[in-house]
Amino acid sequence: MTVNFLLDLDDTLLKNDFDEFLPYYLDAFSQTVAPIVEPDRFVKALLNSTRDMFLNRQPDCTLLEVFESSFFPPLGIDKDEYFAYAEKFYSSVFPNLKRLTEPKPEAVQLVNQALERGFNVTISTNPLFPITAIEQRLTWADLSPSNYRYELISSFEEFHFTKPNPAYFAEVLAQMGWPAGPIVVVGDDLERDIDAARRLGLATFWVNPHRDGDFKDKRFSSPGGKLSELLDWLENITPEKLVPDFATPDSFLAILRSTPAALDTFCRDLLPSDWKSQPGKNEWSMTEIICHLRDVDREVNLIRINQIRKKDNPFISGIDTDRWAKERKYNEQNGKFALEEFIATRLELLDILENLTHEDWMSPARHAIFGPTNLTEMVSIIASHDRLHVRQVNQSIRTKSGTIPAKK
Repeated sequence: MTVNFLLDLDDTLLKNDFDEFLPYYLDAFSQTVAPIVEPDRFVKALLNSTRDMFLNRQPDCTLLEVFESSFFPPLGIDKDEYFAYAEKFYSSVFPNLKRLTEPKPEAVQLVNQALERGFNVTISTNPLFPITAIEQRLTWADLSPSNYRYELISSFEEFHFTKPNPAYFAEVLAQMGWPAGPIVVVGDDLERDIDAARRLGLATFWVNPHRDGDFKDKRFSSPGGKLSELLDWLENITPEKLVPDFATPDSFLAILRSTPAALDTFCRDLLPSDWKSQPGKNEWSMTEIICHLRDVDREVNLIRINQIRKKDNPFISGIDTDRWAKERKYNEQNGKFALEEFIATRLELLDILENLTHEDWMSPARHAIFGPTNLTEMVSIIASHDRLHVRQVNQSIRTKSGTIPAKK
């Protein structure tokens, strides 16, 4: 079986006590930028901006953009000048912090064996740093991206959410194109890695060298142990137990928030011609997919959800929305504007869903095709529909880049 590993970095693949690392990092960084901002003011602003990144829930605002909007106004410094100093820090000063860390031979062995078995390896570190800082720490772990083929490395340039928000792990999977098959999140932090992933519906392995077997308390239940024991554990578990189970409101909400975030990332560097390019015969372009998602949310999903909430066991009619692509001439529309409209509509839908009670989620309805149903099942269909089209977008981009061959 092909397993998708989502691997944390600090204290999972790399020995790095972040409580010890952070003061040295802040001191070194503040001294580097001292010519343009006093160290104390810089550290305060940096920590406040990091807090704001943790709190971000906007799917059209990357963590880098959150940082910039939070960091620069109170300091009143020039953005370009700051980033010139930041580049100097990460290229000349940050490498010296390697002394605070130590590679883990068992981590190198794990990644090597995983790739040899044909597994997919993603670095799912909390994306609070620029990609250069993450790639350097991977190099300190003897796992340089120059030597290893990772499916994805999350960083603040391209991600919108952080751990422990389950939407972070949904965004990882969305940017991977919602891969099929087993998925295992591997990390050392119970709240940010294990609980967040399990709330999405993912299998987990808690890296804790001081325990064996299943760990249970009021919040967590996860297999785990030493990193070196992970592959042995994998050999003794049925693949079905590693397949994601997106069956709870938490998982639905995470998926629905990750979709516009992933599309925002996918679309940022598109050329004008890319928006309307169709990857194969009878396949939709990026603009057509986004127009479809926008109109389905606006004219189907919002209406159905409100019907179920406000009426007693309403009848939900079936609608053929695929024909809208030609009827409404989606490919002649403005893709960027359609994406903005989709995000606005999706946020409206999420605002409704996030305020539902447990009883609301159980509200019954009668569907023309599915028969007796309830609000939970209807939202699960929306989430499945999202994953289908995000996978379609990912495949289209990979076809365009030559990562996979185009369909005939």
